[in-house]
Amino acid sequence: MQRRGTVQVYTGEGKGKTTAALGQALRAVGHGWKVIVIQFLKARQGVGEIAAAKDIPNLHILQFGSGHFVCNKPTQEDQALAQQAWQKAREATLSGEYDMVILDEINVAIHYKMIAVQEVLKLVEERPPHVELILTGRYAHPKLLEVADLVSEIKAVKHPYTSGVKAREGIEY
Repeated sequence: MQRRGTVQVYTGEGKGKTTAALGQALRAVGHGWKVIVIQFLKARQGVGEIAAAKDIPNLHILQFGSGHFVCNKPTQEDQALAQQAWQKAREATLSGEYDMVILDEINVAIHYKMIAVQEVLKLVEERPPHVELILTGRYAHPKLLEVADLVSEIKAVKHPYTSGVKAREGIEY
């Protein structure tokens, strides 16, 4: 019997959406699955998951970002990088080569109209039946919440950042 992949969404204002998706990735590769993580809007040197993935068979992480936070008005460079990430996401998902595809921060890219929600909905429909698709980021579109099999909303209750603590190696990156 072939495994049926589901659609998972991790959204909300709290910390931990990418972390939850990476936990799923680690669990999956532990069972021999092939996993790709496509990070929209992210590009940073010294990120722990990038360094770790180099030593984990069947886990691939690709970053498509300019290195700065995208707030309200994406630049042309941000738009172009999001489109590159989207093309890679479609290719990886539809190839059937991967058992799990994680589109990290895709919800934010949709929110800023860098990727059309209709295109993502189409990908959800067209993906091979075994592919587990995970979508992360704040501002998850209601239509994606509707089609998802699992939705987790990460709520911000307290975070050291609000007390002036800067992002910490090994925790935030």
